[in-house]
Amino acid sequence: MFSTIAIIISLFLLMYFAYRGYSVLILAPLMATLAVALSGDILSSLPIYTTVFMKALSGFLLKFFPIFLLGAVFGQLMADSGAATAIARTVVSKLGANKAILAVVLVCAILTYGGVSLFVVAFAIYPIAKDLFKAAGVPKRLIPGAIALGSFTFTMTALPGTPAIQNAIPIPYYGTNAFAAPILGIIGSLVMFGLGMLWLQRRAHSAKTVGEGYGIHEDDELHADNLDPHHTSFMVAMIPLVLVIGINALLTYAVFPSMDFSALQAQFKDLDIKGALGLWSIIIALVTAIIALIVLRLGKWTNLQHSLNKGTYSSMLPIFNTGSEVGYGAVIATLAGFAVLRDSVLNLSPSNPLISEAVAMTTLAGITGSSSGGLSIALPILGKEYLAQAVAHGIDPELLHRVAVMAAGGLDTLPHSGAVITLFAICHLTHKQSYKDVAMVTMAIPLIAVTVVIALGTMLGSF
Repeated sequence: MFSTIAIIISLFLLMYFAYRGYSVLILAPLMATLAVALSGDILSSLPIYTTVFMKALSGFLLKFFPIFLLGAVFGQLMADSGAATAIARTVVSKLGANKAILAVVLVCAILTYGGVSLFVVAFAIYPIAKDLFKAAGVPKRLIPGAIALGSFTFTMTALPGTPAIQNAIPIPYYGTNAFAAPILGIIGSLVMFGLGMLWLQRRAHSAKTVGEGYGIHEDDELHADNLDPHHTSFMVAMIPLVLVIGINALLTYAVFPSMDFSALQAQFKDLDIKGALGLWSIIIALVTAIIALIVLRLGKWTNLQHSLNKGTYSSMLPIFNTGSEVGYGAVIATLAGFAVLRDSVLNLSPSNPLISEAVAMTTLAGITGSSSGGLSIALPILGKEYLAQAVAHGIDPELLHRVAVMAAGGLDTLPHSGAVITLFAICHLTHKQSYKDVAMVTMAIPLIAVTVVIALGTMLGSF
């Protein structure tokens, strides 16, 4: 009982202080130590930190550092080359100012599905969205909701093949790939996109009915560093994005399945080939896209070295934040109280482990304020058990993968979420002004979508 209470206290303190702006790098080990101490085992605090916590953190880095690094570098190059701006302006010009919300959502979706970091997308798109919403007379307070719908939802968790880290995390645990349950993923994406657009359009219509326009705002102009002064055509800008998805799909479905990895398996005895192939596909796709982007803009970079360095440095904080959350979860898993909580979740729906998995993933994502954090805590601890349950119930691991990722994209944007706080800072808006719309399109609607996918997957299987 004391151990369970200790876990709950540490979880709520982690959530509270993260909301107050304290770094997870400090909070995670402190809250893990507090949980151990409150459980009555003060002497074990330091050994658990140096062994359990740090081992779990380093294990996460070992698996996923390349994807964090390459994703951040690629996103920075897309922004600094002018490619992101070229895509945005083309989409806006085709749709027109009267479809401001749709234009912003589609631009964000194209960029994030192509592998550009959601933070880079927010910085790149906000100035365009601001001008577009102002011209259309749409309230500025709806900009975060539009950016969030295009960046934080279906392209992050549901669309097959997305290179988002959330979609990569389950691969080594379930032996799947980035295209797991593709049709169900597309259905979930359509639910999120359709209901999200319906919500935002109705909100805009209601504002127009009462005479609310863009509004008067005192916001500073944001200028991205190292912007390329040369014009980038839409076709050139799209090539790297197409390469990320195309090469990933080609390797996953054509190249790797036709190869014999027996010699490699003999050389690396502990290598899980099936789990590694999905990660290798994403890594190769991102490296190819980065090289292509550099070559396509060769001679037109303002400062290529600066862009590469900035992208590299910007990858460090996200991966260490997530790694620290993984370490925290590993420590919690050693406590006696965790067995009680784990069994409660695992037995939530004995006949359908998908429901249990969805609850576990979205709850931990909500507590950490991060979908990748929730997945990274849950899967190392519960992944094997969910996989065993899925096999026992005849459930395809691909369906398990898709439900886990989509569920983690549910409660991950509670008010203390770092992504939400950063988005509001970029847009010069507050929770009071815009959080209701962000919560609707990134939490309520994605939870509806994952419910639809679970229902369809239970009735029809994975497809």
